[in-house]
Amino acid sequence: MSRSTAAALPFGLTDEQQTVAGMVREFADTEVAPHALQWDAEHFFPVDVIRKSAELGMGGIYVSEESGGTGMGRMDAALIFEAMSTGCPSVAAYISIHNMVAWMIDKFGNDEQKTTYLERLVSMEHLGSYCLTEPNAGSDAAALRTSAREDGDHYVLNGVKQFISGAGTSDTYLVMARTGQDGARGISAFILEKGMEGLSFGPNEQKMGWRAQPTRQVIMENVRVPKENMLGAPGQGFKIAMSGLDGGRLNIGACSLGGGQAALEKAIAYMGERQAFGTELSGFQALRFEVAQMQADLEGARSLLWRAAGAYDAGDPNTSLLSAMAKLKATDTGFDVANRALQLHGGYGYLTEYGIEKLVRDLRVHQILEGTNEIMRVIISRKSTGVG
Repeated sequence: MSRSTAAALPFGLTDEQQTVAGMVREFADTEVAPHALQWDAEHFFPVDVIRKSAELGMGGIYVSEESGGTGMGRMDAALIFEAMSTGCPSVAAYISIHNMVAWMIDKFGNDEQKTTYLERLVSMEHLGSYCLTEPNAGSDAAALRTSAREDGDHYVLNGVKQFISGAGTSDTYLVMARTGQDGARGISAFILEKGMEGLSFGPNEQKMGWRAQPTRQVIMENVRVPKENMLGAPGQGFKIAMSGLDGGRLNIGACSLGGGQAALEKAIAYMGERQAFGTELSGFQALRFEVAQMQADLEGARSLLWRAAGAYDAGDPNTSLLSAMAKLKATDTGFDVANRALQLHGGYGYLTEYGIEKLVRDLRVHQILEGTNEIMRVIISRKSTGVG
């Protein structure tokens, strides 16, 4: 995958962007989709396939070329994650999280940290996890209690992180911990490595969806972290944590659209095969109108997502507002389309072998993570009205 240097056209894509999206869709169709149901059933994390995606540049999508990444923009990333999610939203979403960790180290890390970590993250020899959420600090991330106490040339970390994707398998953990006062200004960021003494993991959570990636607690009991593993300056951790959210929201929105698109394609194929009352389902106008509405809904959400991704790449001051809008619209739409596609399958949609119920389960959590959709409405209302 080469760097995409051209910006997205106002109402379309460049030839290079179309090529990139097509290449990732082919990878999703051949390497991911045929195995997605088995991975889901067995709670299997397909590390080998994830690492294979790094051959397409998916280990460092927006890591700078100077640091070994592809240096792409968020518009390119939106195309990549939508295409990848047609194969499996769970796998695509983990790759998004990995990319966020790599990007943060590239953006905020010093030369030594970049040299130490980025080559293996970009190649996906090492996988990364983002550790912000805590058992008692979800949407109120600034209330986190994980502590980092200074002790000579080290910080000693104690605390628990909740709902961490890749935990136990990942090699690199970007952890937000409190080094100072209460609130956002007392939080710092640290790079932890698997195998550090005192670092352990809870059992794999039994989840409704996203079963093709592990989700565990990250437990720190007197973990001694060298001072040189602090990312950025003391007290900069919350800023670092929040810096990834606009992009993360665009990515999870794109993953929702990819899952919704896959569900719609399955429904259209099913309607051409299944008969009722002597007629193919595609012959019923009411069902064709339902498909038309689903396609229109996806395209409307996709247009807003592309608008927000373009704003991000252009440094538009409205990026956070647009990203919140796009995340809200895309995750609601993706789940809704998948749910309606299940309905079009009738009873067969409820069976695992058709793959629709998996998409519904996977996409449901997208309305919760990267900031719940209720929090998206809070952000939109505050930025729109100036109140709150």
